[in-house]
Amino acid sequence: MRKLLLGCVLLTTVLITSCSPAGNGELVGTGREPFFQEDPFGMLFIPLGSFHMGPSDQEVTFALASQKKVVSIQSFYMDETEITNDEYRQFVYHVRDSLALTILAEDEPDKFFYDEGEFAQRLNWRRVPWENEDYAELLGQLYYGENDERFYKRAQLDARKFNFEYWWIDFKTASGKVNRFNHPNIDEASASSESWKYGEGITDRSEFIKREVINVYPDTLSWVHDFTYSWNEPMTQMYFWHPVYDHYPVVGVSWKQATAFCIWRTHLMNDFRNSRGKVIVNDFRLPTEAEWEYASRGNFDQSPYPWGGPYIRNRRGCFLGNFKPLRGNYVDDGGMHTIVVAHYWPNGFGLYDMAGNVSEWTANSYEEAAYNFAHDYNMDYRYEATDNDPPVLKRKVIRGGSWKDIGYYMQTGARTYEYQDTAKCYVGYRCVETYLGRKKGDTRDSQVY
Repeated sequence: MRKLLLGCVLLTTVLITSCSPAGNGELVGTGREPFFQEDPFGMLFIPLGSFHMGPSDQEVTFALASQKKVVSIQSFYMDETEITNDEYRQFVYHVRDSLALTILAEDEPDKFFYDEGEFAQRLNWRRVPWENEDYAELLGQLYYGENDERFYKRAQLDARKFNFEYWWIDFKTASGKVNRFNHPNIDEASASSESWKYGEGITDRSEFIKREVINVYPDTLSWVHDFTYSWNEPMTQMYFWHPVYDHYPVVGVSWKQATAFCIWRTHLMNDFRNSRGKVIVNDFRLPTEAEWEYASRGNFDQSPYPWGGPYIRNRRGCFLGNFKPLRGNYVDDGGMHTIVVAHYWPNGFGLYDMAGNVSEWTANSYEEAAYNFAHDYNMDYRYEATDNDPPVLKRKVIRGGSWKDIGYYMQTGARTYEYQDTAKCYVGYRCVETYLGRKKGDTRDSQVY
């Protein structure tokens, strides 16, 4: 009997040991493969650091709106140049083709959908049969009215239908204590009782998931409506579509459209990585105001301009950016309006066009007193304005100055705003991605680089 009991004990010990992870009884974790963040194409690494945010000289006139404070910023990646017409056109084409494939899939689901499990269906991304007469009637839904052949006797796609639908999570609202799930005692009795509630009228956490539908086509008419008594009609007709302007910064894009582009770009990358069995990466997004200024300074903390000096010309007298010099001689800096990206020298971080060419959207709301109450750790002041909010709450910070601005707005500390639902012919943007920890071959601490 004792031998039998001893055998049972030994058998139980063997079974327990065989089911437990290796580690000889030590705490060794789950043993996952290490993750190394890849440098995103077209982006540069901006190391973490602290800097003096705000004007680099005394600003008497705007002393209340332009203050100075020390801000610390974590590492991140930033686009080397502004997003170009050609890059944004990829977004427009994707939305156009998605709508077309969705229309076709409703008619022939077996041909234009493929299954990914019991509940998942995805569009089969093959070339859209625009020229196929069999699908002409279905795809005609994306064109202007029937028999409405406009210029050059060709049917025209109706860009008003190019709507991009996406969702985002409102972490700011969800993080509030009053909106947390209230579950004091988690057991079988309370799990189904009234103790499982949200605060402040929140009934389900899905209320923190926000749905947006944005038309993605840029406002090409901005070249005309932004200026009174000015001949800009050729830019309206050509700027976004003509191959001459492929590598010019995209303009006529609102803050909401720029945000939608970042979300689409995130899905584009993560869908690809997921199809290859790779770990998804962090989101692309608009830079915060603090990130943008830190990057624009190029490691020259107290310099008023991205190139590190106090002057707007080089030693040969040439202007160092595309803006409105002198008394309005637009061409004296080398460009009448916007010019091709990366035309001038980069700053200390290798970033181009951080001053001039086009102003750039940031993620932050514009508030004159934000420097007084915003945190000095990754400073970030936001307000998610709705369509019903007053205009003052829809102001978003733009930075860098543009081809039509005077030299003051090219300073790294200069700040102004535009409204989130407007599009201007002098405002563009670039994306950033948070640095998660370690690049390939780097064995140092995650944020010390």
